[in-house]
Amino acid sequence: MQRTRQDLEELEARTLAPCAMLSRHSRGRRIAEPEHPMRTCFQRDRDRIIHSAAFRRLEYKTQVFVNHEGDYYRTRLTHTMEAAQVTRTIARALGLNEELAEAIALAHDLGHTPFGHAGERVLDDLMKPYGGFDHNAQSLRTVDWIEVRYPEFRGLNLTFEVREGIIKHSHFHDRPAAREFDPSTYPCLEAQVVDLADEIAYLAHDVDDGAKAGMLTAEDLARSHLYREANAQAKEVSRGADPRVERYQTVRRIIDAMATDLVATIAGAVEREGIASVDDVRRAGRALAGFSPAMAERVEELKQLMRERLYRHYRVVRMTEKAGRVLARLFDAYMSEPRQMPLHVLARHEREGEDLARVVADYIAGMTDRFALDEYKKLFDPDERV
Repeated sequence: MQRTRQDLEELEARTLAPCAMLSRHSRGRRIAEPEHPMRTCFQRDRDRIIHSAAFRRLEYKTQVFVNHEGDYYRTRLTHTMEAAQVTRTIARALGLNEELAEAIALAHDLGHTPFGHAGERVLDDLMKPYGGFDHNAQSLRTVDWIEVRYPEFRGLNLTFEVREGIIKHSHFHDRPAAREFDPSTYPCLEAQVVDLADEIAYLAHDVDDGAKAGMLTAEDLARSHLYREANAQAKEVSRGADPRVERYQTVRRIIDAMATDLVATIAGAVEREGIASVDDVRRAGRALAGFSPAMAERVEELKQLMRERLYRHYRVVRMTEKAGRVLARLFDAYMSEPRQMPLHVLARHEREGEDLARVVADYIAGMTDRFALDEYKKLFDPDERV
């Protein structure tokens, strides 16, 4: 039997939790479009994000390790997919709108620079005189303006709820780009889940990648209560098998422990505070998505360990410093002579009147690690063909 969009919307209304965001209740798009006969508005948003150029470029953007250090480390794309998978699991367990949650998860890092957070810090410093740079705001700018795929409008013309979820990811109250979405209110619960699913995904896979790279030792990780507990359980089932099996079993148990705690904590908060609608979620005065106090303490302990032993490891620091030098020189080169950028990028400044610094920041933020390094060689290596 073929299901129409109306059938799917009716199914949502019958099966989702009272605090879930229903597709039929979306505030809509900035530019009105005819509804699709078979897909809900949030399904369409998810599909538009997946087919965007910015999403494809995530494949060659750094998570922690630069792409050329090994093709088995996580990239920004694989992180996004893992975060989306955790998001869907949690959303389904809570009776939330999976398509909306997934769309936000898939879009939350579209504005990230090459070379991970190191690139973001450098670009923010360079852009301080011009309004700064924030990857959450850049993700929204990417789907609202930078993507060019439709004749009727710029951007992807996503729904209000997905756009709000992108900009209200993490700490948003003082973010200028959030003013359009009333920064005094919290986003729907689906968006709040993405924030924590992102944390679950990156913590677990950074443990995996750090151990795989030899930067995190068993002694380092044993300082984490969350890791020790998961590893003890993994040893029981792996029984001296390949060390890779034990590592994988440990990581999956870390994910399961955090996700299970998160679902139970959110469900308890919703019931305790009488949350019965999306408006109740927005007006709750705080984020409803969060870990229990005991799990939050364990998560913070693991984060601190990762900061000390992995993110400040000399190999990672070398990479971040190198990335900073590359992006800083690219920025200065384009600002001093904009005609070194492609014509379609330059046109945004010369023909459309956009601020040059913002155009340069958009161009650099959209680069992959590999493209940025190649561009650096072309501009500064006299033996490299331009």
